[in-house]
Amino acid sequence: MQLPYELLLGWRYTRAGRATRRNGFISFISGVSMLGIALGVGALIIVLSVMNGFQKEVTDRMLSVVSHIEIFTTDGQALPDVARTLREVRANPNVVGAAPFVATQALLARGDEMKGAIVRGIDPEHENEVTDLVAALKDKQRLRLVAGERGVVLGAELARSLGVREGDKLTLVLPGGQVTPAGVLPRFVSVNVVGTFDSGHFEYDSTLALMHISDAQRIFRLEGPTGVRLRLKDLHEARAVAQQLSNSLSDRLLVRDWTRQNRTWFAAVQLEKRMMFIILTLIVAVAAFNLVSTLVMTVTDKRADIAILRTLGASPASIMGIFVLQGALVGVIGTLAGLVLGLGVALNIDVIVPAIEQLLHASFLPKDIYLISSMPSDPRQADILPVALISLALAFVATLYPSWRASRVNPAEALRYE
Repeated sequence: MQLPYELLLGWRYTRAGRATRRNGFISFISGVSMLGIALGVGALIIVLSVMNGFQKEVTDRMLSVVSHIEIFTTDGQALPDVARTLREVRANPNVVGAAPFVATQALLARGDEMKGAIVRGIDPEHENEVTDLVAALKDKQRLRLVAGERGVVLGAELARSLGVREGDKLTLVLPGGQVTPAGVLPRFVSVNVVGTFDSGHFEYDSTLALMHISDAQRIFRLEGPTGVRLRLKDLHEARAVAQQLSNSLSDRLLVRDWTRQNRTWFAAVQLEKRMMFIILTLIVAVAAFNLVSTLVMTVTDKRADIAILRTLGASPASIMGIFVLQGALVGVIGTLAGLVLGLGVALNIDVIVPAIEQLLHASFLPKDIYLISSMPSDPRQADILPVALISLALAFVATLYPSWRASRVNPAEALRYE
């Protein structure tokens, strides 16, 4: 099958035709345009994949500690009827697990070291219904969370900052204090460190302490659990389910889903992703509009060829099609090269980044700042497809004006000095 002459001429002009100095320069500019588009598309795919991976990794680690939905009282006191609340939430078809908990803040002290901590009282028998944290603990650590023993399991970073290990004792400084004739004195309780956990999420590893729910109620003088934690079939339905439960439960109870617990962080990630997409798209646009200069020089150099084609019967639309195809070929080749580059790096970033870190003796993701220490990547079709389409669209738009000028070339004027 014979290809249309517009496509053949467009491909020939892309390769610069005759080996003259001018055509060689045009070929160089065309290659630079391809390279710019490829680098822009590749950078977009890599950055968006890393941001997706970062968000997914942090979310997964966060949900190993945080439940999908939490229900608690407005005053922070014990739930008025825990059994009834559990029955009502389990009646929702989207809820697959529920467990009571106690949550409050306190100070942990050992010697001169003192750290603020979130003390969470859990039921080791039912906590694995709502999070994966207890399931990830060693068997001996779970068995040591026994009612009446005052055992506590610390986050690995919290234990490291306090300088304690399994078997050490800590002093728990409780809020509220105790009224005495001498005034209000703080209350102190001695607890035993029975283990540590590492969730992979620095914020929780450095602030969270787990203990048996009965011990927490007794130590903090609570009449019962302060809330109920839920796990859902689909974590992405958390906001809708939270709204349903909020409408059906007592007005004294607050319902909060996991997206609202870290709303600021998720909003910041989404905003940063949009801004990076816009900035890197401008890089693709700059590379795509280099095609304008390439095609303008090509049209100027090929005026005689255009005039001859017109005298042989080629229509202005055919002439325009030749140069549109030339620019489109540059855009397609550059976009495909960018897709290969971007996906190649995004799918192998777990190998590439450690090699670069080892070579430079540097760490790109300090754990205490970025919550995770390894570079994640999650290429998604929903990001890759728009990037490719935008690149192709920009390349096509950049060809329109030079191609239109080529179609307006007057054959008699162009051949006058030939």
